[in-house]
Amino acid sequence: MKEIQLWKDGQKGSLDPLLFSKVAEDLALQMKEDFEKQKKRVNKRTQLRKFYDEVLRLNMLARERPMQWDAIKPQVYMLTAKVAYAEGRELVSSNFRKFVKEAVDQVDTPEDLNVFSNLFEAFMGFYRLHGPRN
Repeated sequence: MKEIQLWKDGQKGSLDPLLFSKVAEDLALQMKEDFEKQKKRVNKRTQLRKFYDEVLRLNMLARERPMQWDAIKPQVYMLTAKVAYAEGRELVSSNFRKFVKEAVDQVDTPEDLNVFSNLFEAFMGFYRLHGPRN
C-alpha cells in the first residue's frame, strides 16, 4: 500500500491535488482486493462505515469546539487502537489499519483532522462503487 500524505508540503499549505480522487480511489481498490483475498471476511462496508462515522463525529466536535482540541485529539489517536482491535478480530485488513494509522499520525490540528475526514469521505465514496455490496 502506498504511503498516505495528507499534505503536499511540510508546511501544510497545500494538499496533494489527487488526494481526494486518485489516492482515495486507489485506497478503495486496495481494500476491495483485501476483502476478496481474505474470503470476504474483512473490510465489509458496514464495518468501515463505523470508523468513518467516528472520524466525522470527531471532526464536527473539533470544528464546533476548537477550544477543546486538547481533549479531542486523544480521541483521534484512540482510533488507531480501535482499528487494531478490529483487525485482531479479523473485521478489517492490515492495509485498512495502516491507512488509518498513517493518517492519524499526521493529525496535529483541527485542520489536519478535516483533511483526514475529507479523504475518508472520498475513500468511502469510491469503496461504495468498487467494494462489496453488503
